[in-house]
Amino acid sequence: MPIYAYRCTECGHQDEHLQKMSADALTQCPACQAEKYTRCVTAAGFQLKGSGWYQTDFKGGSGTTGSSS
Repeated sequence: MPIYAYRCTECGHQDEHLQKMSADALTQCPACQAEKYTRCVTAAGFQLKGSGWYQTDFKGGSGTTGSSS
């Protein structure tokens, strides 16, 4: 489940909530109870794990760079 950041435009309260992607966005601020709690756009945080991508791409040292003159 993704973590969504929210901010109240009334009081400035900010918080993060763990929600399903199919869940409706929250609208009521937990601090001031105003109906001005909006979801913020944030950068996605993810990690690439496993043996495939790093072993073949940009490991450094030896190998090809992908372009030749």
